[in-house]
Amino acid sequence: MKKSFLSICIIFLFLNSCEKENEAILEIASPNAAIKVNFNLSDEGQPFYNVKFNNKTIIDTSYLGFDFIEAESLSKNFKIINTSTSEFNETWQMPWGEQIEVVNHYNELNVELEETTEAKRRLSIVFKVYDDGIGFRYEFPEQENWKEFLIKNENTEFNLTEDYKTFWIPGDWDIYEHLYNTTKLSEIDALQYANHKNLAQTYIPENAVNTPVTMVGEDGTHLSFHEAALVDYSGMTLKVDTESLNLKSNLVGSENTAYKVKRSLPFHTPWRTIQITDNAPDLIESKLIVNLNEPNKLGDVSWFTPMKYTGVWWEMHLGKSSWDYGMTQDMNTWTDPGKSNGTHGATTENVKNFIDFSAKNNIGGVLVEGWNTGWEHWIGFEDREGVFDFVTPYPDYDINEIVRYAKEKGVEIIMHHETSAATETYEKQLDTAYALMQKYGMHSVKSGYVGKILPKGEYHHGQYMVNHYNNAAIKAAKYEVAVNAHEPIKATGLRRTYPNIISREGLRGQEFNAWASDGGNPPEHLPIVAFTRMLSGPIDYTPGIFNIKFDEYKKENQVNTTIAQQLALYVVIYSPIQMAADLVEHYEANPEPLQFIKDVGVDWQETKVLNGKVGDYVTIARKERETDNWFVGGITDENSRIIELTFEFLDDNQNYEAIIYRDGDTAHWDKNPLDLKIEKMKINKESKLSIKLTEGGGFAMSLMK
Repeated sequence: MKKSFLSICIIFLFLNSCEKENEAILEIASPNAAIKVNFNLSDEGQPFYNVKFNNKTIIDTSYLGFDFIEAESLSKNFKIINTSTSEFNETWQMPWGEQIEVVNHYNELNVELEETTEAKRRLSIVFKVYDDGIGFRYEFPEQENWKEFLIKNENTEFNLTEDYKTFWIPGDWDIYEHLYNTTKLSEIDALQYANHKNLAQTYIPENAVNTPVTMVGEDGTHLSFHEAALVDYSGMTLKVDTESLNLKSNLVGSENTAYKVKRSLPFHTPWRTIQITDNAPDLIESKLIVNLNEPNKLGDVSWFTPMKYTGVWWEMHLGKSSWDYGMTQDMNTWTDPGKSNGTHGATTENVKNFIDFSAKNNIGGVLVEGWNTGWEHWIGFEDREGVFDFVTPYPDYDINEIVRYAKEKGVEIIMHHETSAATETYEKQLDTAYALMQKYGMHSVKSGYVGKILPKGEYHHGQYMVNHYNNAAIKAAKYEVAVNAHEPIKATGLRRTYPNIISREGLRGQEFNAWASDGGNPPEHLPIVAFTRMLSGPIDYTPGIFNIKFDEYKKENQVNTTIAQQLALYVVIYSPIQMAADLVEHYEANPEPLQFIKDVGVDWQETKVLNGKVGDYVTIARKERETDNWFVGGITDENSRIIELTFEFLDDNQNYEAIIYRDGDTAHWDKNPLDLKIEKMKINKESKLSIKLTEGGGFAMSLMK
């Protein structure tokens, strides 16, 4: 790595003798000079910035500052007391991920400010400018007369210069499980979703959007707004002024305090990020978010192995079985205490069936939901503290035998902890629960937080829960446990610092296709997700549903894709753990498409986004770390289209055997989703191929040397 002062060609400091000394104009550019950030103070000493991309202003004058409880706002009366600039360039390696090597190259501007008032409070604003976007944050140094603050509002602005086409979900303080909207920025109306009909804990107090929020301009400029390194702070939504086209940070609060963040000095905020590209594929290839996080603090994490997994999960959403042991399937009436209801899914026999299937089909893990006591009591109960026990199995689940059998078969059991959002109960049992996993050699846990947060008055995305999620993952690392959090705070790149944060939900997932009353996830959902939610980090979306219609369980519901698209998702939607989510019997009835799930990798040496348009389609190629085999996946929305593929990414002078799983000639996401055509051919670097994707369809391809 290197760190050096920038030349005068990269950063300019203009001091106009006609202006006050503190009115300095600072400019810093990205390494390739395409992105430029200007910083200045207004006549009142208020800090602001603007951003240019390819010599066009994309963020106009945008002010920065804070409002506090029991303290004066920090927004004006500043002077610049010092500035420094530097260049940083390193290449670091991901222990697992979309690629092995990541280039972290940026130019940095650090502006130190001090109030001209008697208080003389000090604040630094740091900008890091990359070729693929910018990150900036506030840094509060230690100071004699200021020890602690209570943030009422953070007033970070993003003043846009165009009415961008915007892909957004509402700024919900409790869930991310909304369908994406596609509107002009000026047409955003988040409050229309304030009463979400599928999940009771929705809370949308402002016309705001959650991040990442992605925008596309008339000239092809692509922007995505998010945050990085969210630690001991509240999650940020963006309040939308539809008239001025202004976004302003709106932190998630609490009903229990007047403030949204409480911190002691010294302290810095998360990074406020803008990914900036001139095309859609580069948004996905950007590593801005992970680069803005600190390096690995855990060291060797080879105890976690990226894997595919099956499990006791989808059958509960279909209604074939239940999570609980002692209630009827509708979760409303009781059987005799201590007696099975006859539909419990997490039985020794059923789990062994998944273990056998996984061992036979190159699938490394089995997830078991509903194994532990407490499921009878938590739905419909307002006080859920003390309900779940994270070490005691139901009588029909022999954990010792399951672990022994799985080890014999070479399969790892993935633990499940549904907390029911009763955080104090979970925190009291964390050490005991993780110690149980360590005892049995379990290295991955899927955690869940369904329901309103306890203590009452807290929200899923406020500072209280940010700390809970992060602390649970940090503690898990001490027991060599990796965490896949559902109902989480957003991913902000902390997987670099704590590589045991392996995946998250944080979106409207596959299960909505099984039980949502609004028709499930439409065909456009995932072509939007790839350019929005996926920019923040890995997604546990649970692909691989082969029985698309599942009429024997729920005639009114279905998955709104073709089977070819379900295969493509193993490449397109990234996670180091990928579920083969359907039932064993549905896979055994379809051995040909199952072959792709058996073959496809989960840990990648290299990733190439071959084409894409936000909300319409995307094609991604990934090279497996261990084998050097390539896998390609492409998906489309409700529109049929033809994808032209070239293979420049392949090795020179090397032939590959390609197996292509594509939509059949009569395939359609609703009318004929199971029409699948499988072709074999030889492919090399010079090859070209046209593939038709039907409505709601896709294709998957394995390329083996």
